[in-house]
Amino acid sequence: MSAIRIASRYAKSLLDLAKEQNIMDDVVSDIEGFAKIVKNRDFYLLVKSPIVNTDKKVSIFKEFFEGKVNKLTMAWFNIILRKKREVFLPEIATEFISQYRALKGISTVKLTTATAISDTALEKIKAKLLNSDITAQSIEIETTIDESLIGGFVIEIGDKLIDASVAHKLNKLSKELTNKEYAKAF
Repeated sequence: MSAIRIASRYAKSLLDLAKEQNIMDDVVSDIEGFAKIVKNRDFYLLVKSPIVNTDKKVSIFKEFFEGKVNKLTMAWFNIILRKKREVFLPEIATEFISQYRALKGISTVKLTTATAISDTALEKIKAKLLNSDITAQSIEIETTIDESLIGGFVIEIGDKLIDASVAHKLNKLSKELTNKEYAKAF
């Protein structure tokens, strides 16, 4: 079975259980915390390691998370570990967060600009996106700065990309000028 399919199924099962037990906020918080922790290279390698046996991983997870996460989340971690599916935990966490956001109607928008953007400009962009058909009812904006854009911005929403950067426009113009058909027109 593919990793995407496994991640989707386990994420959906946890989401359904959390919704059924009315502890969605706690579980979402736990999984978002886990997603941040698993970005640590050492922890990521531990989770993915076929060398570290299941019992050792269970004891590590117990030490790390017991008492700090909801009982349902801890039990779910134990099930994943006992079924030897822990190598998929980073993907499951990502899929869980995606499914939760889809359920709540939240779109994640990645905004990259050449310089820091003012709060006023950010609110204008947010308002434009909310009025468009490409986002859900609410949005979360993650901003980053990439000086190589020269100016303008790049917006990523799911698999959609809006590139209004100066670097993109210059690259496009450069391709048009070096196009052989353009040169024949003279």
